[in-house]
Amino acid sequence: MTERFKPNTTVAAIIERDGRFLLVEEQTTQGVRYNQPAGHLEAKESLLQAVCREVKEETGYRFTPQGLVGVYLAPGEPTYLRFTFFGTVTATPDDTPLDDGIIAAHWLTLAEITARETQLRSPLVMRCIHDWRQGARYPLALLQTLP
Repeated sequence: MTERFKPNTTVAAIIERDGRFLLVEEQTTQGVRYNQPAGHLEAKESLLQAVCREVKEETGYRFTPQGLVGVYLAPGEPTYLRFTFFGTVTATPDDTPLDDGIIAAHWLTLAEITARETQLRSPLVMRCIHDWRQGARYPLALLQTLP
């Protein structure tokens, strides 16, 4: 019998304001890295609930999803299935402590992100920004959560 394959389902958010993208600086097993606010889908949670929770936990901002940038399969060990959303955040973050491992949330220009390319958590960070900048916008109606 073959082993059952289960990719890790993750969510991420592309948030752009005034030409700057919201990224998190985080401590990882590979050192300090930069990523979109992102994380794993939890049990009994919709994809929209997951992305709103992750943005709040990692940045302090409340996120309002407006659409989907794309769905990305990143093969490897482990394999990730990433749903990347776009949307807006509240004007200022709440005063709640950020998730363990999160050093800070930063608003960075594309040039500042490119300058940190060797410190990005994965190639998906730039790929999602590229897709967003190229106009990738899909309606949230594509996603269905069944009872």
